[in-house]
Amino acid sequence: MTELDPTRERLLKVYRKKAKHYDITSRLYPAPGYPQRAQRLRAVQALDLRPGDSVIDIACGTGLNFPLIEQVIGPEGRIVGVDLTDAMLTQAQDRIDTNGWSNISLVQADAVDFDFPTEVDAILSTYALTQVPGCAQVITHGAAALPEGGRCVVLDLKVPDNTPRWLTQLGTATVRPFASIDEWTMRRPWETIRAAMQKELTDVSFTELFFGTAFLAAGTRSPATPDAPPRDSAQQ
Repeated sequence: MTELDPTRERLLKVYRKKAKHYDITSRLYPAPGYPQRAQRLRAVQALDLRPGDSVIDIACGTGLNFPLIEQVIGPEGRIVGVDLTDAMLTQAQDRIDTNGWSNISLVQADAVDFDFPTEVDAILSTYALTQVPGCAQVITHGAAALPEGGRCVVLDLKVPDNTPRWLTQLGTATVRPFASIDEWTMRRPWETIRAAMQKELTDVSFTELFFGTAFLAAGTRSPATPDAPPRDSAQQ
């Protein structure tokens, strides 16, 4: 058993149960009224996509990001959806069939073990990467596959800093089914993701959303510029 095995088995078990009704229940995630769709749209916009681009959607789930990406890249573009859970990918395939998309392929794989195809234009992960203990490896592997100018964007939840207790509870309650709260909080994976993106990418931004309960991190693959450290910003 490796360090990732317990987490992998836990995620498989949880998402297999959730898959069938995930599209409905996700509207209440992480709480009723939470601006999840608006945040997803903002993440896709941060990719700076163009028609014909190719996108890797890590932990794609049922494909909730697919329509937002398709609107930009069009039929000449390409999406590769990667997810650990077979049941979630079954729902994603149903979405693909219903919409008649012929430019999306699905891969069942652990994000850490996924073999990124070379020369992809963009990599996206929404509401998933902080649950992966090897999230820094995912960023490293993904960045290596991007060409100069390629973009990587991560949207996920975090524990708010210096905020009321109810907001902290909101930020932590959402990961309770997937991991130990104490472990997740102590690990602070959003900081690990931020550091990995600053190491592997340039022009990195880190923006806090909705009172610090979420973050949007984005960066660009380009030649190393030691004299010009990555930009880092934080705002509500």
